[in-house]
Amino acid sequence: MSNERSHSGSCFCGSVQFTVTGEPAGMGYCHCESCRQWSAAPVNAFTLWHPHEVTVTRGVDRIGTYHRTEGSLRKWCRDCGGHLYTEHPGLGLVDVYAAMLPDLPFDAGVHVNYEESVLPIRDGLPKYGDFPAELNGSGRLVAE
Repeated sequence: MSNERSHSGSCFCGSVQFTVTGEPAGMGYCHCESCRQWSAAPVNAFTLWHPHEVTVTRGVDRIGTYHRTEGSLRKWCRDCGGHLYTEHPGLGLVDVYAAMLPDLPFDAGVHVNYEESVLPIRDGLPKYGDFPAELNGSGRLVAE
């Protein structure tokens, strides 16, 4: 029996349910225009997981996919339109929106795409103009 912690999430109507298991590979905030438009918010809180740690437990046939680019496969419920998560195949990670995991203690460690920010956040966390180098970005930090 595994002692890894699991967290559950679902779409707005509950047609799609999923769990994540273990510890996220990272947590933070994304300020890019795509995330802002998709989430209808000035900033998106993310949690990153390895694909094998994300399991759809109900409604896999109700999941739609939208992708503006091959780097981001955005998943949503075809019943209610509720957003679920984004697969990033090139990074080998799945971004589960922090709001989708209500019992996961969110502990952001970074801001990405901060140069696109429309909501400055002065919290002392590292702020990357785009992405850290290990996520195929420039690794360039910008000022708060």
